[in-house]
Parts: sequence; structure tokens; C-alpha cells
Amino acid sequence: MNTITLKYIFHKDKECIGIYFAKVDKWNDAMFSAGASWSNTHRCFLLPCNRKSMEKIKSVFGANAEFDATQLKQMLEERKSQKFPVPVEISSYDKIKKANHPVANALSEENKKAFIAFRNMLLLKGYSPNTIRNYCYEFHYLLRLLGQRSINQLEKKHIMSYLLWLIKVQGRSETHVHLAVNAIKFYFEKVLGRTEEFYDLPRPKKPFNLPDILAEEEIIVLLKRIKNLKHRCMIMTGYSAGLRVSEIVSLLVTDIDSKRMMIHVRRGKGKKDRMVPLSKTLLKTLREYYKEYRPARFLFEGQSGDAYSIRSAQQVLQDAKARAGIKKKGSIHGLRHSYATHLLEAGTDIRLIQELLGHNTIRTTMRYTHVSKKDIGKIESPLDRLDL
Repeated sequence: MNTITLKYIFHKDKECIGIYFAKVDKWNDAMFSAGASWSNTHRCFLLPCNRKSMEKIKSVFGANAEFDATQLKQMLEERKSQKFPVPVEISSYDKIKKANHPVANALSEENKKAFIAFRNMLLLKGYSPNTIRNYCYEFHYLLRLLGQRSINQLEKKHIMSYLLWLIKVQGRSETHVHLAVNAIKFYFEKVLGRTEEFYDLPRPKKPFNLPDILAEEEIIVLLKRIKNLKHRCMIMTGYSAGLRVSEIVSLLVTDIDSKRMMIHVRRGKGKKDRMVPLSKTLLKTLREYYKEYRPARFLFEGQSGDAYSIRSAQQVLQDAKARAGIKKKGSIHGLRHSYATHLLEAGTDIRLIQELLGHNTIRTTMRYTHVSKKDIGKIESPLDRLDL
């Protein structure tokens, strides 16, 4: 029986599966038919590194061969353990090109230990999965750039030079650089305990951006364009209670308290629970939804019975906006902004809105005073007073 060797290959800025086998004409023809390309550099056939390619490979060789995928599995496990998405765009500079790919540019042994200690400390301190993923990505990017140089040898001047490089050469946004600062500070301060030396790293000033707010008329049109009952319930729930998308998909059936007309939001941002009012209109629609779909645990179940995916929920909104002809930018979080603004315009006290949104400080909630038309809308433009 012939042995087919499968290897992980990073070729022309793409992840590929390298397929090695003894020359057999019928297999060569079958690989070309399956869409594989021949690489003179690696002397093998190449297919994109995904499940679909694995299915093609198995269909070509069938039961006439045995597979040796030891190296492929090791490399994929390495990538999986790092939990990093592969960047879509790769820089043209060789060093950055390698640094942009976690698997193709492995860490030195000392930096690998630093990364493991970094990730373990994040887990021990109970940071959210999103924060852990983002911090790990930023820290690992720096480690990859260092090559064989140890992260522990860096001084404050080196870190400041790196941050300046991110801004001037890489063109990173202020928000992105803030994230890099947070990740680096976490390692040196929380893992190594070097608080005084690294506590005052400079940060670029963040821009003050106002969110796009949907008018109440646009919300009505948006909801009417959603014909699928489950999808309409999801969007109604998000808007009616000002929920984050992660909070919508995490809702349990038991979190809807129709007796007290409240929704129990569990472990929101900052791992905080809060109670928000349950809309009468939403409750009516939710009862129709429950009769039709009969969700068991999660209020909005995916196909497997688990929680509905965040990405799919976001796509529901984007599709509805397209059908409604709404050009304003924004995700489901934009519904949360609209909810807060509409409450403010209706005369709700700003501190109540802060509590409903689960904000730590009133300062975060005050941003909605800049987009509310409650007072600004009463001001007459000087142009309207001219006799034109």
C-alpha cells in the first residue's frame, strides 16, 4: 500500500497542505482535477489548508493508500493552541511577513515560556475570552518580531520604540496601539512584577467618535423587513433591552421573567449581572417564537442546539439593513446605542440609562448626550432665520 505524506506548508503568504506521494499518473491527473497545483519549490502538490481540501485528498486516494499526517497535525495543533486568526493581509517586508504568521515564524524557547506564563496569568485573573484572545495576539506579535531575542531583555526605551514603529510604519490606529500597550504592560507588570518601570508607557490620544443612531422610524422599517421569526425576535430583544450581541446569544429561556417583566442578563461585560425591563411587545413576539421553535436551554439556539453564533446574529442585522435600505454603518451594538439615545430623548434619567446599559461610570453613558436631539434639535439654525 502506498503512503501519502501530508505536510503543513506556508507558500506565497498562504496556508497549504503539501501532498507527497510516489509518482502515479492517475493520481497526478486526479490531483489536478481536484484543483491542486504543483510546486516546484516544495516538489509536491498543494491545496488550501482546510477541511474541504482534506475531503478532496481522501476522495482521490480512497482506500488505496495510508496517510502520514504527523507534521500537519503538529503544526495545526501549534496554531490552534495559540488561538490566533491568520491575518488576511500580509506585509511585503520579509520580517513582517513572517511575524504576521504565527506558525511560519515559531517563537524562541524563552519567548515561548514567556507567552505561556502570559496566557496562564490572564486565565488565572479571570479575564474574558475576548480580552485573552486580543492580548495574546498582540503579545505574540511582538514576540515573533523579536526572533531569538528574549522579551525579558527589553527596556522601556525599546518598548517605546516599538510603539512608535506601530504608529509610524505600520499605521496602526490609536485603539490598536492602546491594546498593544495594555498587553505589554500586563506582561511586565503582572507576570514579571516590574510595575514602576513600565507603568507610565505613553498612549496616543483616542479619537472621540460618535455612533450612528437609527431613528425610531428606521427601527420600524428594519423589523418589518425581517420575516424569519427567530431573527426578528433576536433583533427586537437587542433593541428593546439595549443588549450587547454576546448577551443576546447567551440568554437562556429561564432568563425571561414574564411574571416580573424583567430580563436577567448574566455575566455581561465585566462579568456583571443586571436586570433590564422586558418589553410587552417583545414578550408577545417571544411567546409566538417559543411555540414555533421550542428552544430547550438557550433562548436563541443554533442548528446544533447550542447558542446562536455571534457572527450569524450580526449577519441577520446586516441583511435586514440591506433590505430596509438603511445605509448607516453599525452592527448590533448600534442598536444598543440607538436604545440609549431613544431613552434619553424620551426623558429617561441618564443614571438610569447607565444602570440599564451596565456601564461602570456615568462618563461612558454621557456620550449619548452628544447624539441626542432632545435639546440640540430645538435649536434653530441661523440660516432658517434668513429671508432667502
